[in-house]
Amino acid sequence: MTDLKNSAGNALPMLVVSCALVERDGAIIMHRRPPGTHHAGRWEFAGGKVEPGETPAAALTRELAEELSIRIAEQDLMPTGFVASSDAGPEGCGIVLLLYVCRRWTGEPQALNGAATASCQPAAICRLDLAPLDRLLVPQLRLALLG
Repeated sequence: MTDLKNSAGNALPMLVVSCALVERDGAIIMHRRPPGTHHAGRWEFAGGKVEPGETPAAALTRELAEELSIRIAEQDLMPTGFVASSDAGPEGCGIVLLLYVCRRWTGEPQALNGAATASCQPAAICRLDLAPLDRLLVPQLRLALLG
């Protein structure tokens, strides 16, 4: 992926999307990062990078199909929160991480590109070994779920 730069020549932060998949019982499906990746072995909300020309919702539908073998409709995504960091990326680049909630999908989530998936009640998510930015999204998710 080519680094995008602003008019001053500074690298723009990487835009990343993630999703809290909420099951019927209120549990959230979490994804474990695979070995050999940034934050390997840590838990996260499934998702990935937004490619040039993609909308965040389109990127998330693509990423969830690639990572978990599920299909979602863009209209079922509810924007929930975001976090930004100037140095959280794998090469020390900036990241803006958007979180969505989705309550409907087709297929059974399975870890195609990750180490595992787990179904977690919202109160238990904070006890997981979460990737740092995902940990920062947990309070925003709680607020969204409490409505």
